[in-house]
Amino acid sequence: MGIAYGLLIAEKNYSLLWLISASVFIYAGSMQIVLISLMTSGVPLYLVALMTFVINARHMFYGIGFVDRFKRMGLAYPYMVLTLTDETYSVMCNLKYPKDVNEKTVDFTIAFGMHLLWVLSCVSGYLFGSLLPIDLTGIEFSATTFFICVVVNQWMTFDSHIPAITGLVSALVFLVTLGPDRFILPALSVSLIALVFLRDRVELGKRGGSHARRSQ
Repeated sequence: MGIAYGLLIAEKNYSLLWLISASVFIYAGSMQIVLISLMTSGVPLYLVALMTFVINARHMFYGIGFVDRFKRMGLAYPYMVLTLTDETYSVMCNLKYPKDVNEKTVDFTIAFGMHLLWVLSCVSGYLFGSLLPIDLTGIEFSATTFFICVVVNQWMTFDSHIPAITGLVSALVFLVTLGPDRFILPALSVSLIALVFLRDRVELGKRGGSHARRSQ
């Protein structure tokens, strides 16, 4: 996805310095891709800010379960908040720490590694696009592909399918009722509320799946 972003930036003739700055400080894959079309179409800054909030508001839901965990990391807390991306979230949700490692060090290393990989991927895409001009039609679909992979991975590795089904139903309902431009936040909100009430069933499914694997 970072390579795709670098290719798009190269196509629009933005500088490498702009790309690196955006990748370090904005660090929001899907938003950075959308930002290209917003800037080239002359959209006012306040609309860019509003769109950024709407697209990245899902990270507020991600962060709820990590507030206490990140606060214990002291000075690294702001950086951990900045770097809680979709990829980092999916890794940390399934992380099991060995007894002989420092959990804070592991969390920071994962976050920093993801951040560095994103910057290097963006730069690689930019350099590749600058040297070899190619037709980039449809490359924005890389963002959709990533989210599909995350959902499939959760379905295959998580014992309970309630979260995935809840998210799917909420998304479909609000997609039909509100349209593709306004369904994300309502769908996330309803999914969060529903999963709060279904938490016991989700935990029961996790325990049941773990017990079944041990029996096998």
